[in-house]
This record gives sequence, structure tokens and C-alpha cells, in this order.
Amino acid sequence: MSHSTLERLEEAIQGLKREIGNLGALRPGSLSQQARKTKTPYGAYWHLSYTHRGKGHTQYIREAFVPQVKAEVANFKRFRKLIDRLITLSIERSQHRMKTDKRQ
Repeated sequence: MSHSTLERLEEAIQGLKREIGNLGALRPGSLSQQARKTKTPYGAYWHLSYTHRGKGHTQYIREAFVPQVKAEVANFKRFRKLIDRLITLSIERSQHRMKTDKRQ
């Protein structure tokens, strides 16, 4: 039974690694539309806000690039979830190996 558990964990880890490898372009942050409080005709604009290496950054995003940036941000959020799951499974695998090696 313990051998099948270890195989199941290995398969799940390999599946996560494949999924991470297929994600595509990544971009951290959140994209939001901001409204200008001005009398100019420009109106709303898109704003990307993120933290990288401990520093906060903001960037204006042109309307033409909004779909691309939305996809990159979504990929990054998916990446973070997959990495969290990968770490959880790796810890579980390590604990399982230590338990089985202890018995031998």
C-alpha cells in the first residue's frame, strides 16, 4: 500500500510540473481600470500594480494590450496555485519516504 501511495504522489508531482511548464507568459499583479478625475476627454485607463523583489511597481497598460496582460496575470495566479500544490505534495512525499525508510 505504501508503494502505491508513493507512486500516486510521484505521478501527481510530475503532472503538476508538466502543467507549470505549459503555462506560457507570466506577469504578477492585478490589473484594474482607473477613472481620471479631470476635465480632459481621455477618461478611464488601465493600471497594473505589482510587487517584485520587495518593491511596489505600477504601470499603465494601453487598451490594445489589456487582453494579453489579463492572460499573463491569470497565468501567474495559476502558477502560484500550482507551486503551492507542488510544495504540499513534495512535503507529503518526503514525509512518506521517511516513514517507510524508518521501518526498514
